[in-house]
Amino acid sequence: MHNAERTATLILGIGNLLWADEGFGIRCIEAMNARYRFPDDTRLMDGGTQGMFLLPWVSGASRLLIFDAIDFGLLPGTLRVVRDDDVPRYMGAKKISMHQTGFQEVLAAARLLGDRPQRLALVGVQPERLDDYGGDLRESVRRRIPEAIAAACSILREWGVHFSPRATPLSPEERTGPAPEGRSPHAPAR
Repeated sequence: MHNAERTATLILGIGNLLWADEGFGIRCIEAMNARYRFPDDTRLMDGGTQGMFLLPWVSGASRLLIFDAIDFGLLPGTLRVVRDDDVPRYMGAKKISMHQTGFQEVLAAARLLGDRPQRLALVGVQPERLDDYGGDLRESVRRRIPEAIAAACSILREWGVHFSPRATPLSPEERTGPAPEGRSPHAPAR
């Protein structure tokens, strides 16, 4: 498995914090990790723009939940949930960044290896702006994070994943990546 351990559920945020709304998936993972505790067989991961480097993690998961900014051709800030066989179609249908086609290829490679997760879900948002290097999420996208987290929690419950709210949410220093305030990166959490 190339340093990736088998896990029942992988919750993956993909995107690039340096390009405005492209950071949506990463911000969702940070928010989810800050609010909830998960069992040992569930991993939250900031997948960034790693593309094929994520294959060992994806093929080692029974269930995969993805957060990402996706061009659905809808109004900016529109949230959409896509399931199972429809997920690969949206991960590269309208390429808006380098990681999308890469991730579509990751899912195809996992399928060819006979090791694709049995359950897939994508919680995606229609971006407003991507071509703003160094820019933060636009308000239309940022305000959808709580709804994205709620949709993900619903999917996880449906899949039988047991998680619980943290008594005290994690501080920005304990999150999976840099806080919006520009603080330094920190170790990924389980």
